[in-house]
Amino acid sequence: MKLFALYLLTALAEIVGCYLPYLCLRQGKSLWLLLPAAASLALFAWLLSLHPTAAGRVYAAYGGVYICVAIGWLWVVDGIRPTMWDVAGSLVALLGMVIIMCGPRSA
Repeated sequence: MKLFALYLLTALAEIVGCYLPYLCLRQGKSLWLLLPAAASLALFAWLLSLHPTAAGRVYAAYGGVYICVAIGWLWVVDGIRPTMWDVAGSLVALLGMVIIMCGPRSA
């Protein structure tokens, strides 16, 4: 559960770091938002370094969590209710993450 919480926090840091520049570029918000965006992306990179397995495996498994968090962001922040297909795709991505992280290792 602790590992999943780390993945969740990592995903939130990345989404915030990308969403704030989006607000500047697409919605004309203040360029000052780029400062917390940069800090959030730095936090994202640091959080990735805390994961306890090989970097490639971390990035692959992280993708599943990121997809779920992004769909949650779509609903909570953007106000767009996810479709059945959004939810199904998120669950498939999470299943992929579980297979990657919990599968047997030869080395």
